[in-house]
Amino acid sequence: MTVERVGVKIAVIGGGTGSFTLLRTLKHYTRHISALVNMADDGGSTGQLRDELGTLPPGDVRQCLVALSESERVRDLFTYRFEDGAMKGHAFGNLFLSALEKMTGSFAEAVDTASHVLNIIGKVYPITLDKVTLVMTQSDGSVTRGEFNIGHLDFGDSKRPDLSLEPSSSINPEAEKAILDSDIVVVAPGNLYGSLAPALVVPGVGEALRATNAKKVYVCNLVTKPGQTDGFKVDDFAAEIERFGNFKLDYVIYNNDRPPKELLDRYAKKDEYWVEFDERELKKMHYKADGASLVADEFVSADSIASDTIAATRSLIRHNADIVARRLMRIYFS
Repeated sequence: MTVERVGVKIAVIGGGTGSFTLLRTLKHYTRHISALVNMADDGGSTGQLRDELGTLPPGDVRQCLVALSESERVRDLFTYRFEDGAMKGHAFGNLFLSALEKMTGSFAEAVDTASHVLNIIGKVYPITLDKVTLVMTQSDGSVTRGEFNIGHLDFGDSKRPDLSLEPSSSINPEAEKAILDSDIVVVAPGNLYGSLAPALVVPGVGEALRATNAKKVYVCNLVTKPGQTDGFKVDDFAAEIERFGNFKLDYVIYNNDRPPKELLDRYAKKDEYWVEFDERELKKMHYKADGASLVADEFVSADSIASDTIAATRSLIRHNADIVARRLMRIYFS
């Protein structure tokens, strides 16, 4: 549903499906959107291009560009994934961004050019322009490198690990400016340790989040991730967001309506469970906890996942992005 756009300036931090879903809807509420994208991705097509071409990871940037695009045909082109030959598995948009980076020597310039081609609303900024690898150190001293490896690792008894980036990096000045100039900064739902934390631990991000006058909001995940966030409630997720970003949230938007049993049962078979909440505990927090029924009425079917390059291998339960956007507008006007 398209509504009259307002002048609110919103910066969205994240990457992957959570950011994609939210950005695709927010563009109907404001033209002043900045998508600040995690740059530690090293899996799939993105990882192969990083390894073979030495380019920055294009995958999450591509998804955010597509989400904000006003050109349907070009959106389809950027999400097209080759099915055969030497390019099998690569999304055209990933190849386009990598080719532009090689041609111009600047990933930022590549993103800017792609933004014009896709006719996007708002801006997409890599959170850092440095080539980085995500590093996790667990309580037993073991070290794991690579976002893909970390995102699929069972942490065992070593919960709440330390995360950092190698080599040393710094925030993209454009991303920093977007945070400082925004009315609302949103940490989108997503893989906590494999997508959100890699953006928040970039040096300079925490400083910008502490310095900005923007209202800082986290949209909590709907389900837990086995081996990593088992048993996490809403306040546990929020605490980890604050720990990695070293800042204080003002609002946490969370789902307070249990999804249908048949879907929960399907998730339970994979040891994924609905994120529960303790209202008494949330009332004690320094942030305002905003609970609502956030699960989308229409769920992703197995058939649609097979043909949806954005949804492939992703969550079946989705946030109702329009409700989330409306909650954000209410926060802005409050």
